[in-house]
Amino acid sequence: MDDLRHIEGVDQLKALANDDRRAILRVLMARPATLTQLGERFGKHPAWIRHHVLALERAGLIALIASRPTKGYVEKFYAATARAYAVDLMVLPDEDEGDLIVIVGSDDLALDLLADEVRADPHKPDVLTIRLGSLEGLIALRHGLGHAAGCHLIDAETGEANTPYARRLFPGRALVLVTLARRQQCLVVAPGNPLSLGSLADVVSSGARFVNRNAGSGTRVWIDRELAARSLDPAALCGYRHEVSGHADAAREVAEGRADAAVALQAAGRGFGLETIPLFDEQYDLVMPTEVFEAPLVQPLVEHLSSARFRREVGRLAGYDAGPTGVVTALSA
Repeated sequence: MDDLRHIEGVDQLKALANDDRRAILRVLMARPATLTQLGERFGKHPAWIRHHVLALERAGLIALIASRPTKGYVEKFYAATARAYAVDLMVLPDEDEGDLIVIVGSDDLALDLLADEVRADPHKPDVLTIRLGSLEGLIALRHGLGHAAGCHLIDAETGEANTPYARRLFPGRALVLVTLARRQQCLVVAPGNPLSLGSLADVVSSGARFVNRNAGSGTRVWIDRELAARSLDPAALCGYRHEVSGHADAAREVAEGRADAAVALQAAGRGFGLETIPLFDEQYDLVMPTEVFEAPLVQPLVEHLSSARFRREVGRLAGYDAGPTGVVTALSA
C-alpha cells in the first residue's frame, strides 16, 4: 500500500464522485474486508456492494489482496491501494486550440515580471503562474500539472541549488533548469528595527511575533533547517503556525502590524517600506522536462527570459542579481 497516491485520471474522479464508493474506500483504507463484511457494515445486499467495489477496483483505488475458501465459496478480501489520496487534475486548453504556458511552484517578483511581459505580447503565448511552493511545484510538475516549476531549494549536504531536488524527484528523466535570477532573502522588520533583531535566533529569544511561510515553500525549508541547526524548538518561535503563502503576504503582515518579523525577499520588504536584514542568497530556477523546454510553445518565454532587456529589468529589483539570468543547465536522464 502506498502512503499517498495521486488521483490524475477522470475515471478515478468518476469513481470518487459517488458518496457510497467514497464511504467504502474509507473503510478499506482502515483495514481489508470482504464483500460480505462490507454488506454487513453498510446494511446493503452483497450485489450492491460488489457493483461499487468493482468500480473502485477498475479505477485502481482498491485491489484484491487475498482469497480464502470457506463453506463452499471463496471469500475475497479487498484493501485500498493507498493510505491517502490527493486529487491532481488541471484542465487546460488543447495545445492546438490555444497557447498557454503554466508555471507552478514558488512565487517570485522576476517571474511575475516575466509572465506579465510575455502575455502582453500578442505574438507570444499566455502565461499562467500558480503559487504552490517550491517542493509542491516540483511534485505537481512530476504529475504533469504544468510546463515548468519555479524553485529555490538548497541541498543541505552539498549546498547546491535546486539540481539535487530535481534529480531526486525526477529519476530517469531528462530535465532543463533555466536560471531566473539570484536573489536575497532577508529578515523583514518594522522601520528602524525597534526590537534590534538580526537573525531568526533573535526572533526566538526575544519572543517577537513571527509570520511563517507555507510548508513546502523554499523559504519554509530554510526556516525549519535553520531552527534545527541552532537546536531551536519550533514551538518556541512565536507565530510558527501563523502561515502565509507568499513573500508579499509575509511582508504585509509585518507592515500592517500583525507580526514583528518575517523571512522574505528584500524586494518584497522594501516594497512595503520595511527594514531588511540580509540572511542568505539563493538561486531561483525554472525546472522543466527537456521535451517541454524544446517545444515551440515554451521557446518564446525562454528567449524573452534570456534577453538583455529582461536581465536589465531583473537587475533593478532590490536584492536581485541578474548575472546568471538565462543560464541553461541540462540534466541527463
